[in-house]
Amino acid sequence: MPKQVRARAVITGKVQGVYFRAETQRAALKRNVLGWVRNRSNGSVEALFEGDEPSVTGMLEWCWQGSQFSRVQHVDVQWEPYIGDFDRFDIVF
Repeated sequence: MPKQVRARAVITGKVQGVYFRAETQRAALKRNVLGWVRNRSNGSVEALFEGDEPSVTGMLEWCWQGSQFSRVQHVDVQWEPYIGDFDRFDIVF
């Protein structure tokens, strides 16, 4: 069984108002990654991903691409201890 990991990502650029959160949720569900994604007041998007290491790494790579109309400038990643307290992937408001 692959190692379970947790990563927090803050994505900057043109990432609000371009379906970034919805597409992040879709990509996470496709990879069986759990957690959440939300807009931040400074115009960035924050996401918390939990799952097996290859899937979470895939999500972090996806964040650099983003949604069709987004323009990602940077993805800041912080690895955190795996907790396993999610049962789905939510868009948080």
